[in-house]
Amino acid sequence: MDALHEIEVLIRAKYPILFVSTWEERRVESGLQQVASKLQRTLHTWSVTQGLRPPLRSLDAKSGLPGELEVLAQLHEAPEQTVFMLRDFHPYLRDPRVIRLLRDLSGRLRGKSQTLLLTGPVMTLPTELEKDVTVLEFPLPGPKEIEQQLSVVINAVRDHPGVQVDLSDEDRELLIKSAQGLTLDEIESAFARSLVELKRLSVDRILEEKKQIVRKSGLLEFYPATTTLSDVGGHNLLKDWLEKRRSAFTDRAKQFGIPAPKGVLLLGVQGCGKSLVAKGIASSWNLPMLKMDVGRIFGSLVGQSEENIRKAIRVAESVAPCVLWADELEKGFAGVGASGVSDSGTTARVFATFLTWMQEKTKPVFLIATANDVSSLPPELLRKGRFDEIFFIDLPESEERRQIFEIHLSKRKRDPQQYDLDSLVKASKGFSGAEIEQAVVGALYHAFDEGRELSQADLELEVNSSVPLSVMMAEEIDELRNWAKMRARPSADRVGEL
Repeated sequence: MDALHEIEVLIRAKYPILFVSTWEERRVESGLQQVASKLQRTLHTWSVTQGLRPPLRSLDAKSGLPGELEVLAQLHEAPEQTVFMLRDFHPYLRDPRVIRLLRDLSGRLRGKSQTLLLTGPVMTLPTELEKDVTVLEFPLPGPKEIEQQLSVVINAVRDHPGVQVDLSDEDRELLIKSAQGLTLDEIESAFARSLVELKRLSVDRILEEKKQIVRKSGLLEFYPATTTLSDVGGHNLLKDWLEKRRSAFTDRAKQFGIPAPKGVLLLGVQGCGKSLVAKGIASSWNLPMLKMDVGRIFGSLVGQSEENIRKAIRVAESVAPCVLWADELEKGFAGVGASGVSDSGTTARVFATFLTWMQEKTKPVFLIATANDVSSLPPELLRKGRFDEIFFIDLPESEERRQIFEIHLSKRKRDPQQYDLDSLVKASKGFSGAEIEQAVVGALYHAFDEGRELSQADLELEVNSSVPLSVMMAEEIDELRNWAKMRARPSADRVGEL
């Protein structure tokens, strides 16, 4: 493991004080024990509740100092060939006495074979210690560690009656990929929950564990995978493009030389299925889906908005591989051009951070951005490298409208074959998918109010009484289509009449 190798190198090079930023004390201690054993050094661990373990025998007597000061005082007289791990020490770094003791220790430890390692989930390093402390990040478990944990769990329950733990290579890889972004304790808990509830190992229970990470952040929303691409009518070219990238996050794709897809921008007419497609991608790819509400990013305090966007990105990367959905992106970053005047540049800085992440991200986070008003999008968002592809989603043509009628009638427990779909398709020319859905819902309300079954007349009445958006905003839609002809790929073949 790279982090343990780096710790070993720094210990051998006599770096005096290390700060390891991590939630996983148990995993760090286990790795540090291996390093200390390899280097033939004694490992001592400390916490405010348990004190120093094992204690320094020559210094058993209590000094009456607070625990954090006492352990540092003991370090001054500790023998050589020792490594100390102080758990959750970051709150004490605000105490000037602790800072002074650590600075004194830094000079003494450089001449000895001793290393002090501080751990904590939050890295709060005072300015006085910046030149004395080396900061490290202890990464979350990688595929090899997750696979080892999976093997331990399988071997432990293999002989239990009623438990199914025989996995194919594909299922095993999917479990390992899904568990990335969790701590080892969280992975163990997710596997145990799956076995208790379902008597088998399920990706869904791992995604449940990842929901907790998203909920605690308060910046992103976790969307359950309730919609599939089969619930979306039309868009055959877009569906085909997505299907070819379904296995792009697997090891087989990586070995083939395929990079993880970055994302896709969906432009188009309101109500034509952009959000529905976004939800369907996560379900079809069996990935957790997060929604970024840009309004939650902006805060009232100076610097809060910039920190929030960085935190949202960290949360998304921590649950990767995942799908990140940014709906109506042009509204979220409205006013970027005038940001320097209107909000002292806050929107521009947040947008710049987001753009840089889109361009440089290495974690498998597939970004789906949707937009209705292309004129409001900053041009730098549309340049190559931000997205893998830009798709234009137009109003559904006749065959697509037929599919949409069939989908919404079937979802509401009606047999589409019992209705004259040809007549409905013809009458709904210029309707969006959302408008067709509302026509079906409105007809159901009318039939329910009169206490009878849904009829063809109910559907035709709703369709004929509706004025579609394509009529109310004909000029804007024509302008959007003209823009998209040379700048975006169509989401479907235009083979029939609209």
